[in-house]
Amino acid sequence: MDFVGPRCEKPAELSGIRCVSVNTRRFASIMGQMDYRAAFAGALEQVRGEGRYRVFADLKRHRGSFPRATWTRPDGTVQDVVVWCSNDYLGQGQNPIVLDAMHRALDEAGSGSGGTRNISGTTHYHVELEAELADLHRKEAALLFTSGYVSNEATLSTLYKILPGLIVFSDALNHNSMISGIRQGPKGQRQVYRHNDLAHLEELLRAAPASAPKLIAFESVYSMDGDIADIPATVVLAKQYGAMTYIDEVHAVGMYGPRGAGVAERDGVMGEIDIVEGTLGKAFGVMGGYIASDSVIVDAIRSYADGFIFTTSLPPALAAGAAASIRWLKEHGEVRQAHQARAAALKARLIKAGLPVMPSVSHIVPVKVGDPVHCKLISDILLADHGIYVQPINYPTVPKGTERLRFTPSPAHTDAMMDDLAKAMEALWVRCNVKRMGGVAA
Repeated sequence: MDFVGPRCEKPAELSGIRCVSVNTRRFASIMGQMDYRAAFAGALEQVRGEGRYRVFADLKRHRGSFPRATWTRPDGTVQDVVVWCSNDYLGQGQNPIVLDAMHRALDEAGSGSGGTRNISGTTHYHVELEAELADLHRKEAALLFTSGYVSNEATLSTLYKILPGLIVFSDALNHNSMISGIRQGPKGQRQVYRHNDLAHLEELLRAAPASAPKLIAFESVYSMDGDIADIPATVVLAKQYGAMTYIDEVHAVGMYGPRGAGVAERDGVMGEIDIVEGTLGKAFGVMGGYIASDSVIVDAIRSYADGFIFTTSLPPALAAGAAASIRWLKEHGEVRQAHQARAAALKARLIKAGLPVMPSVSHIVPVKVGDPVHCKLISDILLADHGIYVQPINYPTVPKGTERLRFTPSPAHTDAMMDDLAKAMEALWVRCNVKRMGGVAA
């Protein structure tokens, strides 16, 4: 019996990132003796030995003071910190409009939804939110899921049921949730094209049977590198080869486009995308995932997707808060402008300090370290000595050798906060023995 290591966030088969297997001989021996605990301990030992064991920071955010929070140390003492890696990109989790809507729903309807969408779990709040999402993306309908991960996995896996013989063409750096859904199709019906390489995508499309149903699955903003797909050109290829398009706008909704519908809206091609997938847990500041599309597509996914059918629906308060957040952001483009300005300001400061800022055309600011041990060390010192919280990003989230700190400045991050961060980073790059331009442990 073989045992593999911790599951890659971007599985090797579809991402090009190599997964490391746990020592199978050792584990087979262990399991032959029925020492299950030792098998789990061995898996953890391997992760620790590679310098990529993850430690969660115990944080309590301060309502009305985003991005400030209180960190509770392992010994129980506390320290105030500034959070630099939150995916609550616009601070909507603190918006009084959102919080008031959630309080009202809680007072009116109570805590949970009471069941699956089919069994008493479709409240008026869910119906209103789906209508708000359909309007946001200028689609006929939308469908809620419990998370962005579930919406990707459930929708993409269900498409194989509805479209026999479907071939999915997946960008090599698609999120694990997309990969997980795509992998549920037959091996011969999934193709991976090099990241943002449309020439390679066309090569694969051209080689596929003309009569086979096809789907191009890709993201708009790729969250670890901060690069953006060429959506208009992808749409052109899809039309040329008779393929549907499925776009993950998780790291774009709320932040791009005149009304915050994402990069496809910004680029003027949202109407050409067949299925838009997004989240309520990042720029909208709440929780949940969704798709938006033609009503017949949404209805089919609703009727066939296990990840939708067999789970309790979102609590009414979350649905009400998300709807309020979407409505508010549709009308407040100045927040999106401020967000982009803050991201540009941080990039400029870090580059001026000689730090290895990785190229990014989005709001994401990645700084390369290139070594997992050094990456965690810098993160730990920033937190303990400077009150700056940024999580190290290591393998398997990113390939080995590209370990980084990933900053997500919001409109609420001030110049003073940025100056403090740049000063601390500049000092630590020397203290932690990391080369300045280009990263990589010296």
